[in-house]
Parts: sequence; C-alpha cells; structure tokens
Amino acid sequence: MSNAAPVMEDTDFVKFWNEVLAPKFVRFKHVLVDGLTKHSEAVFPTLPVKKGDRVLDVGCGFGDTAIKLANLVGPEGEVVGIDCCDVFLDYARNDAVERGVSNISFQRGDAEIALPVNEYDFVFARFGTMFFTNPVAAMRNMRLALKPGGTMVHIVWRNRADNPWLSMAKDVVLKFLPAPGEDAQTCGPGPFSMANEEMVRGMMKAAGYEAIEFQRVDAEVLVGNDVQDAINFQLAIGPAGEVFREAGDEAESRRAEIEAALTDAINAQTLSEDGVVMDSSSWVITGKNPVG
Repeated sequence: MSNAAPVMEDTDFVKFWNEVLAPKFVRFKHVLVDGLTKHSEAVFPTLPVKKGDRVLDVGCGFGDTAIKLANLVGPEGEVVGIDCCDVFLDYARNDAVERGVSNISFQRGDAEIALPVNEYDFVFARFGTMFFTNPVAAMRNMRLALKPGGTMVHIVWRNRADNPWLSMAKDVVLKFLPAPGEDAQTCGPGPFSMANEEMVRGMMKAAGYEAIEFQRVDAEVLVGNDVQDAINFQLAIGPAGEVFREAGDEAESRRAEIEAALTDAINAQTLSEDGVVMDSSSWVITGKNPVG
C-alpha cells in the first residue's frame, strides 16, 4: 500500500471546497458523475493503463474514475484515489465497497502540497488540474509520484466556445448580475484555465514532463434530468454558479427573471429522454516522467 501524504493544515482553498462547494457537488452528483458518462466512455479506452499497474487518481472526487481504473488494472494492480474533500471520499469508499472493488483505497490529500514519491506507473486526473492555484507545483508533484518512465494523463476542458454547457449559462446570468470581484471566493483558476495548448505545454515542461501530447475529445454531457434541474445545476456550480453566489441578495432578488432567461436558453438545447444534453470538448493531455 502507498504511504499516505503528510498531514498538513488545510489551506483556505481546501476549506472553501469542503465547506461551500462540496455540498453543492453532492446535490448534483447525478450530473457531475452520470452526466459525464459519454465523455468518460470516449476517453477511458485510450488510457495507457495495463493489468498490474499501480495508479494514482488525483482529485478523485466521488471515486467513479478510480473504480474504472481499478477494473482496468485488475486484482494484481492497485489504485489510490486522493482528494481534499472529505464527503467525496466517503462516497468513494462506500461505492467501492458496494461494487466489491478491493484493489482500491482512498486518502485525503492535496496535490499542491505533497504526494507520495516514485510509487506509481500511472497518474490520472479528470477535470481537476484546472482548479490548482499553483498548477506547475501540483503537476510536478504528480510527476514525482511516478516511477521513472511512468505516464501522467490529465483531462481538462477546452475553450468556452466549444463548451456551451459551461459558458452559456454564465453569459445569461451576467446580463442580470455583476461579474465577481477580485476578492471573490472561487473554486480556483476555473474550468477554462488550461484550454490553451501552448500555455499548458509550457507548464508541463516546467513541471519536468517529456513526450507531451494533446488529444481533442468531443462528447455530449448531460446537464440535468430536466430543464429545472439544469437551471438549478447552473446556478449552483461552475461559472454561472460563481456569479450567482457572489452576487448574494441581489441574485436572489432577480432569481425569477434569471431562471426565465435560462429556461429559454436551455430549451434551445437538445432535450433527450434522459434530460438536457449539451456539447462539450476537452483536451486529454499525456506526459512522461523522464527515465534518467
């Protein structure tokens, strides 16, 4: 089993995730996990993971990707999921037990501070590295967690134009509310902070990776079981949710007209039997830990 990362006092960023954001994520777990199913299905068959690998899943959230990875490495392999949110880890542990997945464990940790060193064949992060306040330091820790020659893959959202499921609602809300100020509490740099290939390639080089590759993946995502569920999701989480949260009482006083505008915008999207479906686009980014 892996050595646990050192226990340190939570940063304000980690406290904000646990106290403010985590309850919202739990409420919309059906969107954040089930809604990304098509996206995950497009990505996982291409991951360079083999039977017997030792794998670290950074920012594992509710544990769904860690459990997928555990199935890929088989009983002779091992997966460790790390996240800074206690409630996510509780869900992950319970889900692994219910599914009978025994080659997996979950630990509380912060990749920006410390990770185990030189222990893993593969390190993975799905839609987590965009929120690091110190991405180069965190990705360096992820590289150092790899054995020499090991591979890291992280998945990040591409630009706003190709991700209307995140950008559209913010554009609507900003017609009614002011943009968050510089002192706003945020989930980090934001979902589009790693959309620029040249910039992220530079970050990864600075973190010590080689053989860096980018693959574009386009897939649909489910953003709500129905229109009202999609509206509630957008006003709780993500760019639109941040605008709404930071506006406080003003947001609540204008909720009815904001919801009406969002209803019109969401009704223009694809409505399937499962709910509201929208387009999304991501980068699957691969890097190697040098052998020497």
